[in-house]
Amino acid sequence: MIEAVTRLVPGVIGTPESHARESFSPPGLLDHPQYTRPRVFRGMAVPDVLLSGDHAAIERWRAEAARAKTRRNRPDLLGPEPIEGRT
Repeated sequence: MIEAVTRLVPGVIGTPESHARESFSPPGLLDHPQYTRPRVFRGMAVPDVLLSGDHAAIERWRAEAARAKTRRNRPDLLGPEPIEGRT
């Protein structure tokens, strides 16, 4: 509770944009997977795109990974899937 309230105090979190990049951002999606060092841990490797330095590609990967994680763990957050052939 203390952390949640403290994060709302101006200056506690580096920039206002940091609040926008929380676990449920964009709304309705779970957060994308998080990786750290080493590059390979217990047989799991950091995806190459995250090491590429291509910020646009990284953002696309994060968005798709968030959608996939939400589809897998909380499909109720996504709503009904569109029917193929219909717009």
